[in-house]
Amino acid sequence: MKRKFSLAILVLLSATFMPLAATSQVAPDRPARAPKAPDMYKWKAFVGAGYTSLNQVAQSENGLIGVSASVSRDFGKYFAVTADGGSYDFTYNKANPGNPKVYMALFGPEFHATLTSRASGFAHGLFGGVHTSGGSTPKISFAGGFGVGVDYKLNSRLKLRISGDDISSAFVQDPLHLGYSPHRRQNARAQMGVVYSF
Repeated sequence: MKRKFSLAILVLLSATFMPLAATSQVAPDRPARAPKAPDMYKWKAFVGAGYTSLNQVAQSENGLIGVSASVSRDFGKYFAVTADGGSYDFTYNKANPGNPKVYMALFGPEFHATLTSRASGFAHGLFGGVHTSGGSTPKISFAGGFGVGVDYKLNSRLKLRISGDDISSAFVQDPLHLGYSPHRRQNARAQMGVVYSF
């Protein structure tokens, strides 16, 4: 009788502590990943509307409107490298002769800094090529220039941008000219759009 009673107690005790042992072996939930801080994003992509003056086309009094885009890679708190491009296809008004178009592909360093809690500023130097249709020679000219801009933060990923550049190129206005003698043209460029950080 004692043996049966002892066996019954042993069975009850093991049944009581079995759920505790089983629950202690369940893996805990993984903690949720913390969102990245804004300064942890290394890439920025910009797209927006752009305007460029048209000083390389004879008798031009106005400029062209089109699309501007760029991609930047941050290397530290203040420095980035930027690839920039633009397609300017629409004449501001019909005072421009013919049907000129301008295409830009530029690359260079960028320096940026925080101005306020929401605003940051940048300056860049860009070098590359510019193509102008409408009688200018050469068809593609070496180009370069400097620009500045301001980004206004909407949230950790999205910013509004406004910027301006002065892009130099070497086009000859006379389409019959061989194009060997460089004539420097200064074209102002303005951009406004959205920046996405990733």
